[in-house]
Amino acid sequence: MNNIVAIVGRPNVGKSTFFNRLIQRREAIVDSVSGVTRDRNYGKSEWNGKEFSVIDTGGYIKGSDDIFEGEIRRQVELAIDEADVIVFVVDVEEGITPMDEEVAKLLRKVTKPILLAVNKVDNGQREKDAVEFYNLGLGEFYTFAGMNGSGTGDLLDALVELLPNAQEPEDNEELPRFAVVGRPNAGKSSFINALIGEERFVVTDIAGTTRDAIDTTYNRFGFEFKLVDTAGIRRKAKVKEDLEFYSVMRSVRAIEHSDICILVIDATRGFEGQDQSIFWLAEKNRKGVVILVNKWDLVEKDNMTTRDYECKIREELQPFDDVPILFVSALTKQRLLKALETAVEVFENRKQRIATSKLNDIMLPIIEHNPPPALKGKYVKIKFCMQLPTPTPQFVFFCNLPQYVKEPYKRYLENKMRDIFNLSGVPIDIYFRQK
Repeated sequence: MNNIVAIVGRPNVGKSTFFNRLIQRREAIVDSVSGVTRDRNYGKSEWNGKEFSVIDTGGYIKGSDDIFEGEIRRQVELAIDEADVIVFVVDVEEGITPMDEEVAKLLRKVTKPILLAVNKVDNGQREKDAVEFYNLGLGEFYTFAGMNGSGTGDLLDALVELLPNAQEPEDNEELPRFAVVGRPNAGKSSFINALIGEERFVVTDIAGTTRDAIDTTYNRFGFEFKLVDTAGIRRKAKVKEDLEFYSVMRSVRAIEHSDICILVIDATRGFEGQDQSIFWLAEKNRKGVVILVNKWDLVEKDNMTTRDYECKIREELQPFDDVPILFVSALTKQRLLKALETAVEVFENRKQRIATSKLNDIMLPIIEHNPPPALKGKYVKIKFCMQLPTPTPQFVFFCNLPQYVKEPYKRYLENKMRDIFNLSGVPIDIYFRQK
């Protein structure tokens, strides 16, 4: 189970610089996923052998100065709810500001581990100035300089010490987990209620009624799995404005701990920025994805509507557009069982193993017929390929000059494999290595 670290603080103290330093240390080496990283506010990091997810709350604040304060308060409250460790970043140049005091007041009430990180400390004088931050009443602090990285190592040592040890799953069966995710009011609870046939998830206005994603064991098509609802999680008291940040942060944990993400979108609103953030979050975590366009009964239709709507969504999904898209209605129960059946198929696709001999028999003639383009007069010869023994489909192609195989050819091979082997709804990774 992955731990979540949230970086909080007022604007312009260097939260994003610290965040970028954390995720680049790892992603520059490990994350060879093709395509653009769509969400710059979420990433994975690793230090001393401990892996954790990082959320930068700063990138989501939009608007004028006068609404900053309310926004920061809400983001800190949400971080307190969701994160395992909170890093509170302050700026030694400006000292303690009234907004820092507001954030500290919220943090002093919580029992979760808090790390006070004083940024822009890059000389002895500033080291002395940092003593002022004891006045925030949060105990010890760590000094660092986000721009050049000094002090970051000690800060990270302290951070990973505070991370709770990964818990073993309680049940040994380890049933597949299907997370129902999406923006607020897309119909996630209605979808689950319609499937289960009871009002299991009651949406109330009482703050804090549902804190954790609720699991329901479900058995259909002779297939047993856990259905995880993230809908009731958001406390109604906090939903003043419908901002991207909240549903994304709420979805992080559910997505990371699932096998398949059923992304429910509202047909009357279209595939919006928030839906896209959640989709890329699932893709980045290499989860299987099924998209359900809910409330389809409310859309005025003509012969072209479904096809046009689907094409628009697929354009937004590029380059990973091999994803099942179903048009459903939780209200009229239209195509709900088909949706679950599709999710089960994606789960099977994600765990399939392709025999090495079969993979070579099929792929090597395709490569021979259309080899990678020559570069600087050098020809790439791909001799052998195999699937790696990883939880999600990853393939390695052995060749003489792996550095000369460029992105378009990688995409070509991926598309061929998607056509031949059933990999719908599943992100796949292709690597080239020297034999």
